[in-house]
Amino acid sequence: MDSNNLLQSTETFVKSRLAGEGTGHDWWHVVRVVNIARKIHSVEGGDWLVIELTLLLHDVGDRKVINKDNDDYSIAENFLASQNVPAEIINKVMSIIKTMSYSKSFDASEKDDSIEFNIVQDADRLDAIGAIGVGRAFAYGGSRSRLLYDPEYKQQEFKSSEDYKKSESSTIHHFYEKLLLIKDKLNTETAKEIAIQRDAFMQLFLQEFLDEWNGQK
Repeated sequence: MDSNNLLQSTETFVKSRLAGEGTGHDWWHVVRVVNIARKIHSVEGGDWLVIELTLLLHDVGDRKVINKDNDDYSIAENFLASQNVPAEIINKVMSIIKTMSYSKSFDASEKDDSIEFNIVQDADRLDAIGAIGVGRAFAYGGSRSRLLYDPEYKQQEFKSSEDYKKSESSTIHHFYEKLLLIKDKLNTETAKEIAIQRDAFMQLFLQEFLDEWNGQK
């Protein structure tokens, strides 16, 4: 197996699958998370081919991208099989893709504890916070016709994957229900360091937003 050719073919496939994507899970999200993962991997180690393949393919069958009720893991798996990727690598990649999302974190029994999983999940979560996280949150909210903010909405604490998926909160409430929780849910020390500044930026943004909303500025 020629890993360089495989990665090039995977990039071409993913670009085609994510063309026109408008929920914040586009090709450039993939590029960013690969770059973040590379930084974490340089400190934490792990099998880079598994990490990169997983991040390239992690959103091609995501329910938000394909606009379905459930994820379709067969899209990534069938592609890898078509490239004659060894079964061992396919299994590792798919194990991570199937368990890495925030919604899956409510089911502890599905946790993969490999270093590759930890790096992939951290990279994906880091791209959901900070300045880019703010932009992505509003992009996704707009794609789902969500209000910017609803002061009458009561903030929720989700207990299950299904409750999380059914959430109809405003975009600002999404910060309090998920994005501000990410900093304390990261796996690697490298990712935790990166998260500090990104989390602080979101806190400042939210304070400014609410001050303006309430006419205080």
